[in-house]
Amino acid sequence: MIIPKNTAPKKSKLFSGNMKLSWTPYELELNHRFAISGFSRTTTPVVLTKIEYDGLEGYGEASLPPYLGETQASVIEFLKKVDMTAFPDPSHIEEIMAYVDSIAINNTAAKASIDIALHDLVGKMIGAPWYKMYGLDKTAVPDTTFTIGIDSDEVVREKTREALGRFNILKVKVGGKDDKRMIETIREVTDLPLAVDANQGWADRHEALDMILWMRENGVVMVEQPMPKSDLDNIARLTEASPIPIFADESLQRLSDVDRLRGVFSGINIKLMKCTGMHEAWKMRNLARALGMKVMMGCMTETSCAISAAAQVYPGMDFADLDGALLIGNDCFEGAALENGKIIASDRPGIGVKPVKELSFGR
Repeated sequence: MIIPKNTAPKKSKLFSGNMKLSWTPYELELNHRFAISGFSRTTTPVVLTKIEYDGLEGYGEASLPPYLGETQASVIEFLKKVDMTAFPDPSHIEEIMAYVDSIAINNTAAKASIDIALHDLVGKMIGAPWYKMYGLDKTAVPDTTFTIGIDSDEVVREKTREALGRFNILKVKVGGKDDKRMIETIREVTDLPLAVDANQGWADRHEALDMILWMRENGVVMVEQPMPKSDLDNIARLTEASPIPIFADESLQRLSDVDRLRGVFSGINIKLMKCTGMHEAWKMRNLARALGMKVMMGCMTETSCAISAAAQVYPGMDFADLDGALLIGNDCFEGAALENGKIIASDRPGIGVKPVKELSFGR
């Protein structure tokens, strides 16, 4: 991301010194057991970061669901290797993140925690939220889905009722023998449109198409990652035959993946934790659009820190799944908020967050 010249912080006595990076582990407590095709959990570990510079503080986050392959220990070990003192100007985000990316392969959530904190810091230096610097309308956003994990009929009905009056579209985890039961149980409660996420759970292309055709008749409007991430040939054939759009999730990680997925999927689901943060998410969004692909903004289970960062990038996208902070009971930030079924970015500078709990950052 190149900061517009008229908003870039001027090098002056106002901004001088070194950046200080610190962090703290935190455990997110889910309101309900969260189950997808393959496993379930009731908590999600995260590492929160802070970058201090000339009296300002920028906040970031690394969310660490088990399937991502990172842990609090691995994130902290990575962060210990980062030397921010080599960069006197925080606004050189591309240069800083190129260095951070070069420290080790993978570690994308750890890298995202630095990227998000940098964006928050630089926005505060400039005095503006990032959606304005991107030239976006924060209200021109798709409805966010509310996720319902694989569960018993009773719990599925309970979660569905919780969403009524707050959300305009639901996201259903599928990918196995319970798929029709999940949809039918939700339909006992509401006729809201549905998005489904199979998490690679369908193995046979013909059976997957039959399921998609059945789901379309039951109000499903899009499907995420129907088949194993490396089975691109069968996914491409499924996408061609499908009456509703098919989005890449596990098949997609970073910017370098976007072009190779053209013609395989209808669109891509961008997640900050997988693409190293806002600077690359912005590039992925623009490249996908240039390639004629649809774009979706997704999330992990996250605090309002990472969700607020995503909310700065996603105006103008086709779909959104930004309910991560709404699924937990111990959010430690205030930022982007749910309004009429949409996640709306805060007007605070940076990513638009402030802590609502005392957090002890250290090294």
